[in-house]
Amino acid sequence: MSDPYFKLREQLNLQEWPGVYLFKFIVPNNSKVLAKTTALFDDAVNLKMQPSKTGKYISVSAKELMLDVESIIEKYKKSSLIEGLMAL
Repeated sequence: MSDPYFKLREQLNLQEWPGVYLFKFIVPNNSKVLAKTTALFDDAVNLKMQPSKTGKYISVSAKELMLDVESIIEKYKKSSLIEGLMAL
């Protein structure tokens, strides 16, 4: 079975860690999905939310200080469990 995070892991390994990483997600405009998405991050993280033109989706951006590549992959694995969330 291939690793769905292989390419991302390769790209991230080219950078130095710890460092600030920008997570970007598109989620349906639904309070439960939005709450689960924002719960992925600590209160100290700078979250930006931008509704789509139609209001059907919300773009969620979060800059977080990450210690290593595996902690980033772990966050993406947790986000993949949220129904309707698309990671960019």
